[in-house]
Amino acid sequence: MSSRRDFFRMAGIAGGAVAASAVSRVAMAALPEPVIQTSSDTMAPLVPETGRSYNPVVTLNGWTLPWRMNQGVKEFHLVAEPVVREMAPGFKAHLWGYNGQSPGPTIEVVEGDRVRLYVTNRLPEHTSIHWHGQRLPNGMDGVAGLNQPAIPVGKTYVYEFVARRPGTFMYHPHADEMTQMAMGMMGFWVTHPKNKNPLIDEVNRDFCFLLNAFDIDPGSYTPKTTTMLEFNLWAWNSRIFPGVDSLNVRLNDKVRIRVGNLTMTNHPIHLHGHEFLVTGTDGGPTPKSTRWYEVTTDVAVGQMRQIEFLADEEGDWAFHCHKSHHTMNAMGHDVPNLIGVDHRGVAKKIKGLLPEYMVMGERGMADMTEMEMPIPDNTVPMMTGEGPFGSVEMGGMFSVLKVRKNQKHGDYKDPGWFKHPAGTVAHEYTGPLSEPARFKSEGGQSMPRAKKPDKAVEVRARKPTSHSDH
Repeated sequence: MSSRRDFFRMAGIAGGAVAASAVSRVAMAALPEPVIQTSSDTMAPLVPETGRSYNPVVTLNGWTLPWRMNQGVKEFHLVAEPVVREMAPGFKAHLWGYNGQSPGPTIEVVEGDRVRLYVTNRLPEHTSIHWHGQRLPNGMDGVAGLNQPAIPVGKTYVYEFVARRPGTFMYHPHADEMTQMAMGMMGFWVTHPKNKNPLIDEVNRDFCFLLNAFDIDPGSYTPKTTTMLEFNLWAWNSRIFPGVDSLNVRLNDKVRIRVGNLTMTNHPIHLHGHEFLVTGTDGGPTPKSTRWYEVTTDVAVGQMRQIEFLADEEGDWAFHCHKSHHTMNAMGHDVPNLIGVDHRGVAKKIKGLLPEYMVMGERGMADMTEMEMPIPDNTVPMMTGEGPFGSVEMGGMFSVLKVRKNQKHGDYKDPGWFKHPAGTVAHEYTGPLSEPARFKSEGGQSMPRAKKPDKAVEVRARKPTSHSDH
């Protein structure tokens, strides 16, 4: 990962970053050039060289937007435009975003900063930006038709306000919102505290990412923008596992993770191996009297949750949404449940007509990770990701927290797989097995039925074909 100086140099080649120290008075009076970034890698934190100092965040599979100082005002330039986002290796989507990416770059400022944001519209339709959760003048709130005219195609509008309170916020369109957000238009905003705040602790690592979702048919590139609930790709910062980078920290680091939800359903975010505190929401830091330790926190639609924990357990710890279908890729909703069904006889007859037919789902869906069946171009397997012991059998909203004692301060590089101490990995037992003893109890605590059925009925559960009520 490059330094900020290298970042500006490379960004200048790609899209024209302008360092404040090298900007003439004439340039200062003009529109700041936009910085464009198309890589889907997690970029190094952008350490501030101008303006107030702060401890920067790291955006998972993303980056922080550089700025320039213009007579005490922090100026940014966002470009709303069609982008191509690599959601996982071998799978790209045609989305809409900002400055070359979806989501757009994270904006970092300090409490009390006066911020000026130029927004250029290169979309095929009008747009606007709503600064989700901010306290600002009504005319800067970004709701097209209510607070401002929509930004026409090819035009640039200016938003200006003071970042009045510290916290974690988001930005997204408020014009043709369903279409534009379904196409991936959103971004993160972090306002750091100006002074030491009794409710905001200092941390060693500060990560952030957005939850988003898409409905993209296998072999396709463009999301369906009229989908309400039946999404098939659940993403973190428009990346799906195994395309989501790991969160790499040093043993005993104090870690903060900020998660914003701009999907159409809630997400119970679960961390293995550690307990955490919910220390912030969209409304700001939570009072310390309201905090308790959790391993899962639910992030509802339009909400942000900020969690903090001490990374004091070495290893590779799973970090994911706990809705199981949100950790799968391109999953159809009309697949029948065939668990326990022996259809070998039927399969034999079908193979007479379709030689490439294969039996699926009799034993569960794990078979999908073992099959080398052809899939359409630009399609990622449903369950994938190879770990040190085999297939991880995950997708979608899944990543790994990697805690290492030899990870250097400020080093965010992937350390590779954890080397387990001898005797600390579950293994096969090869000794003798005794017959299982059946558990016995007195029972009889439930109320008996007044009339018993003549014949016992065996019930088999079947997964619903839709999850529209989740």
